[in-house]
Order: sequence, then C-alpha cells, then structure tokens
Amino acid sequence: MEYKFSDKISSLQPSAIREILKATSDPDIIPLAAGNPAPDAFPVKEVQKIAGEILAQEPITALQYGISEGYQPLRDTILAWMKKHENIGRSFDDILIVSGATQVMDLTTKILCNEGDVVICEEPSFIGSLNCFRSYGCKLKGVPVEADGMNVDVLEDVLNSTPNAKFIYTIPNFQNPSGATMSLEKRKKLYALAKKHNVIILEDNPYGDLRVDGEPLPTIKSMDEDGIVIYAGSFSKILSPGLRVAYCIAPQQLLAKMTVGKQAADVHTACLNQMIVDRWFKEYDVDAHIAKIQKIYKKKLDLMCDCIDKELGDFVEYVRPQGGLFIWCKLPDDVDMIEFVKKAVDKNVAVVPGNAFLMNDTDSTQYIRLNFSTPSDEGIVKGIKALGDVARSYER
Repeated sequence: MEYKFSDKISSLQPSAIREILKATSDPDIIPLAAGNPAPDAFPVKEVQKIAGEILAQEPITALQYGISEGYQPLRDTILAWMKKHENIGRSFDDILIVSGATQVMDLTTKILCNEGDVVICEEPSFIGSLNCFRSYGCKLKGVPVEADGMNVDVLEDVLNSTPNAKFIYTIPNFQNPSGATMSLEKRKKLYALAKKHNVIILEDNPYGDLRVDGEPLPTIKSMDEDGIVIYAGSFSKILSPGLRVAYCIAPQQLLAKMTVGKQAADVHTACLNQMIVDRWFKEYDVDAHIAKIQKIYKKKLDLMCDCIDKELGDFVEYVRPQGGLFIWCKLPDDVDMIEFVKKAVDKNVAVVPGNAFLMNDTDSTQYIRLNFSTPSDEGIVKGIKALGDVARSYER
C-alpha cells in the first residue's frame, strides 16, 4: 500500500540528534553527540525508596487517572519553590504539569498558532522545539545568537517587519546548542520589545540549575508584570529525564487553553512520576543535590575544555559556557563540516552537525555541538583526542 502523509508531517525529517544517538548504542562509539545527564547525577537510591513507599502507601492514587492540570501537591510544591528560587509567579499565573518540557512548546504552538504564522527563534536553537513549531505549519524566523545571547537589535528589526509573529522562543541560560547565556541587559530589552509589539515570550529553561561559573541571572519570567511570558521548567536535568515530569507557569487564560490541548494529547502526566518528584522535594535536600551535580558538571566541562585546548588548539573557536551541557565549536572556514563529522564517526566519535539547529537545516555552517555530560571522563579524553586526529588530517 502507498501511504500518504499529511502536509504537516511529510516535510519533517527525523531529528539529526536522535539519528546520531542510534549510533551511540554501539558501545564502541564515544557519545559526544548526546545530551543525557551524567549517570552519577541520578539520585537512584532516593527514587527507589520513594517509589516503594508510594506503591506501598498510596497505590491507587499512583495508578489511577489524575487531573489534567497535575497532581495538586506537586503543583503547590513547584509554585512555592519557583517563587522562592526565581521569584516566578504573579497573581495572574498558574501551573500545568506536563510530560516533558517539549510538551510546553507543543501546547504553546497548538493554542497560539495557525498554519503560516511566524515563530521567532534564536538561531541556532534546539532542534526538538524547531521541529515542534514546524509540525504546526509555522514559519520560523531566526535571530542570531551572540556570546551574550540573542542579538536584540536584529530581533527588533524582525519584530518591526513581522506583524503576525505569535511568540519569541528563547533558551536564555546555557543555550542549546551554543551554550550562550543571555545578559541581563538583553533580557530586559527582549521583554520590553515583546511588550511593545504585543508578542508572547516562550522562555525555555531546562539548564538554569546547571550553572558552574558566574552569578545567576534573573529569569525573564521573573520580570513578567504584563502576562506575556510562558515559562517552561523541567526536572529532566536535575532529577531524571525518564520520569518525563516538567511544568509550565503562565497566565491562567493561556493555561486554561493549554490544559484542553493536553487533554487531547495525553490526558494527564503519569501520576506515579509526579508523586515521586513531589516526595523527592519534601524528603530530600534538593539544593544540596543541585550543588552536587554542579560539581560533577564543572569537572567534566573543565576536562573537555582542557582537552579541546590541547588537542584542537586554534583549529576550532569556542566560547567557554558558564554551565549547561554543551560546547559549540566553530571549524575553520575551509573545512567541510559534514565531512569532518563523518570522519569523526569513522574514529568512533559522534558529534552533532551544526546545521541541525538552523531554521533551514540545509543551510551551511561551520559549527559542531559537543556534549560533556554523557561520556565518561575517559570518553571525553579519548573522544577529543580522536577529533584532534581528524583535525590534524587536514594538514593545516
């Protein structure tokens, strides 16, 4: 039978990252392409204990249907935590528990966009979100990312020339893939521009707690006095990506529609998983756990940067990130980036080609993305050395 797919899905291509990750199932491949938390960052014993207690004490609540808005104790816990840590949450805001932060991108697009509407994105940006926006038939307009975040002068030009833009998507902390952190000045300017042009901001902050250097900056949502910021938060990087528990804090009118959209997608986020997260917050020192994983990632980031400096030298350019999971490396202009990536795979090292993160992934770029959280320390050393061998093969 010949299958005919919808116009919305037929133009989508598999995620380059997901396709590369298939190769990392080979134990011989060093996974510099992934974005998984480090194995020693998981609080395994704590989760085992909590899950056992829940199934012994509240099995029906854990295994039964739940409400779409989320497990109420967890909703209260997160709202209190975010108010304390980020000063997020105004009288007009509410919270929705979702199945992974990407569902926030999906629901935002579902409730705000019609086919052909424009979404303004940082360029480069996270491929999962870009594909989500594309799946709804949105047109993507990219704004270049600089060392201190989105170029807000270009953003202003784009807003002036795009009256039908529905929202601005940004990852202000340790951006994926660039690792850049948006300056406070740019955060304020971004908010002011969105307010002036009556455009929603979708702030995606999965890496905010993974700061290893520098001083924390206020979230854009903490500046929101006008109900124009949708905030996506996640426990994937500080607790477990496999639990698929994340949350959205946004104005109540928007969340009411997002809740309806969620009901049509998956009804509710898994109750057992929500209960695990809630008890983890109540029974353990979450701040101490975050401090622990920050030390893990600082060590791995320092190691990878040292190896890059030693093995690749001036062959690549990069800006050292202050946290997150990724390093964004620029190859020399006369080196074919795709060829370089293929040569790396031949040496059993997987990296992500930078064009995967562009608005149009057929455009050319000299960048590759490296991840330091997933591989072991030995893997980082061996992997970067192999990339150095590839670089030396160009006989510069």
